[in-house]
Amino acid sequence: MSTTAEPGLRERKKAATRQALHESAVRLATEHGLDRITVEAIADDAGVSRRTFSNYFSSKEEALMHGDLQRIQRLLDSFRGRPAAESPWAALTAAAADFNREVGDLDPQMVAQGRLLRTHPTLFAAQMQTFAAVERDLAAEVSARLTEPDPRGVRARMTAAAFLVALRVSLNMWLDAPTAATRWEFAEEALANAGRGLA
Repeated sequence: MSTTAEPGLRERKKAATRQALHESAVRLATEHGLDRITVEAIADDAGVSRRTFSNYFSSKEEALMHGDLQRIQRLLDSFRGRPAAESPWAALTAAAADFNREVGDLDPQMVAQGRLLRTHPTLFAAQMQTFAAVERDLAAEVSARLTEPDPRGVRARMTAAAFLVALRVSLNMWLDAPTAATRWEFAEEALANAGRGLA
């Protein structure tokens, strides 16, 4: 048997364990509240040890944020795949539209997590940390598309930050009023307003 397939299998198993822990964290936090669940309870629910949990996540908040991180990384991949001739903001907006079409309607678990994020301060802080890390990666990708000098990287960072804030704010607005418009309609309007002067 070839050993070349083993790393792929190992990575798939790791991804499955990480996803199982994330899903357990979301389910338990939604059912019982974040303050009432422990890392041990999440590990038990996912069928792994406390030590295994620590190999994947540093806290229950990080486990909960894993889904958001996955979605943002997929959005980054879509942005990287946009035509090189597109301006950074045009490429970001198009990537967001493509991602929205791919994802479609949010499942109830994602909606429940979004509502939970807004009500718990430690989870909101974890979200900000996640977005800050992604912002740096996104700024580097934006910088590669800029045609004008940006020696200190200010424009790239501002563009990345404005994009992520528009997505976060529009999602929160949609969670407040899901029947007023679709999630993408909120996002499209937020991106159009944030992109003024950045296109």
